[in-house]
Amino acid sequence: MLRDDAASSSLGMELVESGIGHASVRMKITDAMVNGHAVAHGGYVFMVADTAFACACNSHGPVAVAAGADITFVAPVYAGDELVATARERTRFGRSGIYDVTVRRGDEVVAEFRGRSRTIGDTR
Repeated sequence: MLRDDAASSSLGMELVESGIGHASVRMKITDAMVNGHAVAHGGYVFMVADTAFACACNSHGPVAVAAGADITFVAPVYAGDELVATARERTRFGRSGIYDVTVRRGDEVVAEFRGRSRTIGDTR
């Protein structure tokens, strides 16, 4: 799935690790990703978390899409920072799933994301 994701690859995102129900994605913040306050635009932090979430919720096989998500920004992110978003499945029920994603700069947590997935099409 990530191989065909032009949006994520155009931002230099790289799959670091993946397995059933989990995934980690890395992205470096560039000068073009910062806002007028000289911090990374929150949309980029959300996007790296969302990409890790997408990889984790699609690891079971049936196509899964986001039904919703929210993020809490914990610390500012700056140009040059390398972020790693690690997604973990919390639960799956029926066609739905809940995933938590922690975004880190080194050992420091910069954001927490919770995504809700929904499988579409054949779920056999």
